[in-house]
Amino acid sequence: MSIVATIMNSATGQPIQKMTFGRMPKPWASFNLATGELVTADRIHIGQPAPGKFAAPVEVWVTPKG
Repeated sequence: MSIVATIMNSATGQPIQKMTFGRMPKPWASFNLATGELVTADRIHIGQPAPGKFAAPVEVWVTPKG
């Protein structure tokens, strides 16, 4: 089961993109954004699933350089 996460900008609090991970990303995980920029996860936030749903929303907070 893959994890769909929203990549969030730590500086602005705005979403950058959606990304699919094969498994839950670690807090120190590094990956490339759609722009090709290499970023490292600052923190990962797992929310509560909506009523009647199984999947919980996942947010990965990163600080992009550019």
